[in-house]
Amino acid sequence: MARTILYTHASGAGHQTPDGHAEQVARHQAVLDALADLDLDRRQAPLGADADVLRCHPASYLQELRERTPRHGTVMLDADTFLSPGGLTAALHAVGGACAAVDVVLQDGGNAFVAMRPPGHHAETETAMGFCLLGTAAIAARRALDHHGLDRVAVLDFDVHHGNGTQDLLWNDARAFFASSHQMPLYPGTGAASETGAHGQMVNAPLPPESDGALARAVWDDILAQARAHDPQLVIISAGFDAHAADPLAQLNWDEDDFTAITRAICDMAAACGAPVVSCLEGGYDLDALGRAARAHVQVLMETAE
Repeated sequence: MARTILYTHASGAGHQTPDGHAEQVARHQAVLDALADLDLDRRQAPLGADADVLRCHPASYLQELRERTPRHGTVMLDADTFLSPGGLTAALHAVGGACAAVDVVLQDGGNAFVAMRPPGHHAETETAMGFCLLGTAAIAARRALDHHGLDRVAVLDFDVHHGNGTQDLLWNDARAFFASSHQMPLYPGTGAASETGAHGQMVNAPLPPESDGALARAVWDDILAQARAHDPQLVIISAGFDAHAADPLAQLNWDEDDFTAITRAICDMAAACGAPVVSCLEGGYDLDALGRAARAHVQVLMETAE
């Protein structure tokens, strides 16, 4: 019987941010604590290979991150994105976990959740931003497409912020369907419905502030109908939990039932296509809400693992 695999690594707690920063070390433990009693296949996320990173980011960018990594303290990459001594290592283990998850589910079926930080969906081709250093979900998609030879992958992002990095990295790739629901207006200011990718393979669904989970569920029903038409062979989820009503960085009003329903709808669509699922942690900045929503998400993965 297939099981849900949990990939994580201690380096997820090694990326330091300044005191008071939303993307804090405690996020990693909050997720792991929430999943502690679940019957998961727990595995260490390996260090991501440069070859996988270079499918999305140029060597010059990776080298820049290495050169700017401090020995002590933090370096500011932009107004809210910092690099600490353990930051790039943590991001590389997130990449390695996502790529290992792709390898395993394509070979053995089932599904996987990658519980790592920092998040990745804001990292553009040569730009770290929005707490993100490397485009984890996009790199995992390219691993499936280029290493495993898949023809069609879907990356589905329900983080409250638009996945501008994933969109940038996959914009020109007709093989990669990308969809994002996100609050608008909100950081980073991208994600208009008119942004549809170089091949019409992208769907952006802006949601107004103070809207609720009922609207989100309806929007995701429409997104998933379009994803189903792409007939993906693998589904990658950018699982941000900052659309929760308790989150301090946005003004949507989702609860655990909404994350459960949207995750189940995604998994049902994937099953209809015969596609395994890999989910990668993105945002979520109220620690209690993050834990509850992540647990709800993973419980659906467990129920639908095949």
